Amino acid sequence: MRDWLLQIKRGEYASLQTQIREAFVSAILDGQLGRDEPVPSTRKMAKVLGVSRNTVMLAYQGLLDDGYLVARERSGYYVSDKAIPQQAARPTPTRRSSSSDHDAPDWNARFARTPAKLENIAKPLDWSSYKYPFIYGQVDHNLFPIAEWRECARQTLGKRWFNAWTDDHGSHDDPLLVEQIRRRILPRRGIMAGENEILVTLGAQHALYMISSLLAKPQTKVVVENPGFPDARNIFSLHTNDIDLQEVDSQGIVPDNIPDEAEMVFVTPSHQAPTTVTMPLSRRLELIEKARKNDFLIIEDDHEFETNYVNEPCPSLKSLDDDGHVIYIGSLSKSVFHGLRLGFLVAPKAFIDEARALRRLMVRHPPNNNQRTAALFLSLGHHDTLIRRLHRAYRARWEIMASAMQEHLPNSTKVPSFGGTSFWVQGPKGLDSERLAAAGREQGLLIEPGRIFFGTPNPPRNFFRLGFSSIDETRIEPGIELLSNLIDEDLDLGQAAAE
Repeated sequence: MRDWLLQIKRGEYASLQTQIREAFVSAILDGQLGRDEPVPSTRKMAKVLGVSRNTVMLAYQGLLDDGYLVARERSGYYVSDKAIPQQAARPTPTRRSSSSDHDAPDWNARFARTPAKLENIAKPLDWSSYKYPFIYGQVDHNLFPIAEWRECARQTLGKRWFNAWTDDHGSHDDPLLVEQIRRRILPRRGIMAGENEILVTLGAQHALYMISSLLAKPQTKVVVENPGFPDARNIFSLHTNDIDLQEVDSQGIVPDNIPDEAEMVFVTPSHQAPTTVTMPLSRRLELIEKARKNDFLIIEDDHEFETNYVNEPCPSLKSLDDDGHVIYIGSLSKSVFHGLRLGFLVAPKAFIDEARALRRLMVRHPPNNNQRTAALFLSLGHHDTLIRRLHRAYRARWEIMASAMQEHLPNSTKVPSFGGTSFWVQGPKGLDSERLAAAGREQGLLIEPGRIFFGTPNPPRNFFRLGFSSIDETRIEPGIELLSNLIDEDLDLGQAAAE
C-alpha cells in the first residue's frame, strides 16, 4: 500500500464525508490510485484525518456502492478494477455560496507575459518507435560512448571530488569545465577568451533568455533571421515589441538589409537554422564591419559547428570581433547529447558579470555533477573521439540522403556544403507540409513541417526539414521513397479539394 496524503477542510463547503469521497474519486480517475490497489483501512484513515471512524465508513460505503472500491473479506478495501472503465459519475463539488464569495484569480489579467501562447517546434516523445524518424536534434544511441560517459560520472561522484559536486558554488562555474571550454572548444573556433569572459549556461535557450532579459527593452529593435530559429524569435518577443525579420539568401543574412536603427542582430552563421547555408568569410567581415559602424550587437549562435565534416571550418564571428560587438553562444548539447542541457556564453567581462548575477537569481548555477562529468568527458579525450565517430556516421548518412533526394525528390533541396545533420526541403507548390507530416506519421515516417520557422504572416507551407542524426542509414533511401509517394498523394488531395 502506497502512502497517500488526503486533505480535508473543516467548515468547508462540503461535508467531511463528501470531501473524502471526492478525494478518492479524483485520485482513481486521475490515475493516482491504480486498479486493484489497496487503500487504507477505515480505522487508519480516520486516525490520519482526525475524524470519526463512522464518517470514513460512510464515505467508503458510498464508494463501494458507486463501484470505485471493492471489499475483500479479511483483506480490506481495494480500488475496483472496473472503476475506470465504468466511468461512474464523478461527484460534482458543491460550490460555496455566501455574500463574501471570492472568484478564482483571473490569471489572464495577471500575466505580464504569456509564453504558452507562443508556437514552438513539437516533436513526439516516442520518435524512436517510428520506422523512418527524419527528426532533427536527437541522438543515435548506437553512436554514443555510454561506457565512457558512465565512467566520467562515476569519477565525478567519488570522494575525490565530493566537494566539487555537493557544494553550493553560488554564481561560480566548475573551473575544470571552464578550462576545457577555453582550451579545447573555443580555440577550434578561433576564439581566445579569459575565464571571466565565459559563463556556463543550461543550453542555448537559457543563454538567449539571459541576453534578451539584460539587453532588450520594449522598444529595442532586434533583427532575427527568416526563416530562423523559432525559440530565438519567441524569446526576444517576450522582451521587445520591435522584431525585424530579415530574409536569408544562399549565404545567410544580408548585412546591407539590416536597418541602421537595429540594436541587436541574431544569426546562425556556421549552419543557418533551418536552411543549413553557411555564411562565407567575406559576408562575416561585412557583418562585423556594419556592427562596428552602426554600433549594434551581434548574437552569434554557433549552431552545429561541431558537425562540419565536409569543408574547412570558417572562423566564428566572435574570432573576427576586435571591439566586443559579438556575444557568442555555444552548446555541448549538440555534440554530446541534447538532454545534457549545457552550453556557454562568451562575451566581454562587463556583460558576463551581469549575466552571472542574473543566472544566480534564476538557477544559481548549472548542476555541479553535470558540469564536472562534462569536464572529465572533455579532458579525457572522449568528446574528441565522439566527434570523429559522429563525423564518420553523419557523412555516410549525408551522402545517402543526397543520393536519395536526387533520386526521389530532385531539385527540391541543395546538399548542405557544411555537412550538419539535416536537409531543408522546398516541396512543390500546393504542398501542405503539415498535412504531409500527419500522413507520414500514420505510416511510421516523421518530418518537421517548415511553417514554424517563418515569422511572417501567411508563411509558405511547402517547406520542411529532414534530420538524419538518429535514423539508421539503411532506412534513409526507402524512407525518402515513401516520402515522395506521400507528396504525390498530398498534391492530389490538395488539387481535389480545390476543385
